[in-house]
Amino acid sequence: MKIAMVAGEASGDNLGGSLMHQLKLQIPEVEFVGVGGSAMLSEGLESLVDMDRLSVNGFIDPILRLPELIGILLKIRNQILESGATCFVGIDANFFNILLAGMLKRRGIKTVQYVSPTVWAWRSSRIRRIKRNIDLMLTLFPFEEKIYQKHGVPVAFVGHPKASEIDPGRQDDAKPKARAELGVPLDACVIAVLPGSRGSEIDTSGRDFFTALTQLNHSVDVILVPAATPQRQVQIIELLKQYPRLAALVRVLPGESEKAMIAADLVLANGGTAVLEAMLLKRPVVMSYRIGPLGYLIVSSLVKVRWFALPNILADRMLVPELIQKDATPERVAKAMDELLACSDKEELLQSFDEIHRQLIKPESTAADEIIRLCSFNV
Repeated sequence: MKIAMVAGEASGDNLGGSLMHQLKLQIPEVEFVGVGGSAMLSEGLESLVDMDRLSVNGFIDPILRLPELIGILLKIRNQILESGATCFVGIDANFFNILLAGMLKRRGIKTVQYVSPTVWAWRSSRIRRIKRNIDLMLTLFPFEEKIYQKHGVPVAFVGHPKASEIDPGRQDDAKPKARAELGVPLDACVIAVLPGSRGSEIDTSGRDFFTALTQLNHSVDVILVPAATPQRQVQIIELLKQYPRLAALVRVLPGESEKAMIAADLVLANGGTAVLEAMLLKRPVVMSYRIGPLGYLIVSSLVKVRWFALPNILADRMLVPELIQKDATPERVAKAMDELLACSDKEELLQSFDEIHRQLIKPESTAADEIIRLCSFNV
């Protein structure tokens, strides 16, 4: 039996790799075809297209690349149909995957979307298309499940895989080990910097973050910058040449984002999965994100949420400083980091992180179980 899967970026690739592993535990003979990165390839994915070709950012990039993306969409559709796959799982990359799911569903293939679009934040009208194209929505957060139930969309809250992978207890014991493996002194002040996995994010957030780091008042000994891919590693190293003051402090790591965060006293991230993971690892985190002016104009007219950082959304209060667009200046980012580094009592913050963490835990096989049930695979 064969399952088609498509992920569009590093976070989706990690989810896909974990899902493939769980499916193989229950169906050893299963085969996978589609699009993914290193995590999915290591679990045996037969790759149809380089994942980087699906990576888009903001609103303008997809419009400029529309002819190319349509060509990729049709190519993947045809290859999945030729492969004999009986089930399709789209992992994040929601616009692309939900369109692809509709094409495949009309040809009799069961369709699953793993990771909900942010319909709770903006463009809730997308639920109508989801209901047409998707046989089952798998959500990472409990509040999303209630939204789909209200609209009659088949849905299951499967928990966040990272919440299950990471021990909900404190990560203090893990810090010395991570620092030893990275060659970082135990008494060093360490910041982990995660500017994103897309090239365009490195260009914007990376530049903002490195500028902010040069303006810190608090003394910092080591700056860890994990790169999602070899291409991003080269890009980050090239960008850092513009910041000679940071040369002695920065270490660019090939991957190892989790280890970098465990080793850190503070995390600076541009949002999404990295901010959530920092929370799960019980590390204070600052979120800062900026997109192009036109993209922000469109987003700000549509978004209907109070918070942007996932820990804040889940808690419905400010736990993580979030600096968005005009507030995402290097000066303000540096100030937010200085305040967290200077705070000696973080007990209440870390307790709140722990409570949210436990709400997100489900058995690791939950997503695989739901897919097997939908597609009637015999195990």
